Amino acid sequence: MEMVDVVDENLKVLNSVEKQKAHDQGLLHATVIAEIINSKGEWLLVKQAGHKQDPGQFVSPVGGHVGSGEKYEVALKREAMEEVGLKNFIFKSVGKKIYKRQWPKGIENHYFIVYEINSDEEPTLNDESVEFKRFKVSEIKNLLKSNPDYFGLAFHFVVKSFYSSLFLD
Repeated sequence: MEMVDVVDENLKVLNSVEKQKAHDQGLLHATVIAEIINSKGEWLLVKQAGHKQDPGQFVSPVGGHVGSGEKYEVALKREAMEEVGLKNFIFKSVGKKIYKRQWPKGIENHYFIVYEINSDEEPTLNDESVEFKRFKVSEIKNLLKSNPDYFGLAFHFVVKSFYSSLFLD
């Protein structure tokens, strides 16, 4: 059973619950998200598998729950290894913001802790993703306008919240 810390708007821990209970009841809890950008400035995105949120859409390559008592940077490193096989990488904090949405399996009420990873490594995907692709900033910008459903809702949220000057006019 995976435990997460329920937090308030200031990321103060209130208590710990099972992850499923947090989703069933819409309890706010932390999630790490990371964008991976290579030395050419290309963004690595992954296409979600059918059993995940945003199935068939491209999303941030690293994203996962922060375990109860786990430090954010430890969760980032664990998730990067689990989801794309990255072991050693340079990263920086981008920001944090609450993301809440209803979806068929419950209520996502996540406090996104967002990072940028700089890496040229080829990813090794787990079963949560079916493919990866590197995008130039101009490609993402064009697709956000011409085909917004190409990307998952959480990626739209991250772009709007943290990268609007890069992608949105």
